[in-house]
Amino acid sequence: MKSLLTCAVAGFMLAGLASAQMGQMDQKKGGAPASPAETATATIAGKTITIKYSSPRVRGREGKIFEPGGLLSKDATYPVWRAGANSATAFHTDADLQFAGLSVPKGDYTLFVDVKDPSSWVLVVNKQTGQWGLTYTPAQDLGRVKLNMSKPPASIENLKYTLTSEGGANGKLQLEWENHIASVSFTAK
Repeated sequence: MKSLLTCAVAGFMLAGLASAQMGQMDQKKGGAPASPAETATATIAGKTITIKYSSPRVRGREGKIFEPGGLLSKDATYPVWRAGANSATAFHTDADLQFAGLSVPKGDYTLFVDVKDPSSWVLVVNKQTGQWGLTYTPAQDLGRVKLNMSKPPASIENLKYTLTSEGGANGKLQLEWENHIASVSFTAK
């Protein structure tokens, strides 16, 4: 009985060590995660809007991420991208929103981006929530809206979302990464 207990304890210890090592493999120098969790939030017309996402890094893959045959083209959901890393990008709004013809009722959603054309992205608002980023069900799409594209003056290493107030009930959602800046204006009701 003692040897069985000893084997069980040793097994749990080895499992814990393996788990810790796996976690370390997912981190870069200094102990920071390779794609840390981030949050963008803004208050527009007295209502809170939040995006929760994991922020991947370019890490020497510039020019090899969005292009046909690039990193994202290997995802099962391509050309629809989780618009971040790890879990799908979560979007919450306390207000009904209007995005260039797309009505988004207050609530919780998942954001994806169709990157089939690297110079002309489309924001996808999906009703399914809480899934891993490589789980995408087109039948759950609330709708899509074309994003305004521009180029940054220099490559952007860390994926970043921003939500900004543009006065009154107007706001802007912006996504920046590598050599792309994509944005769309919206109105809160």
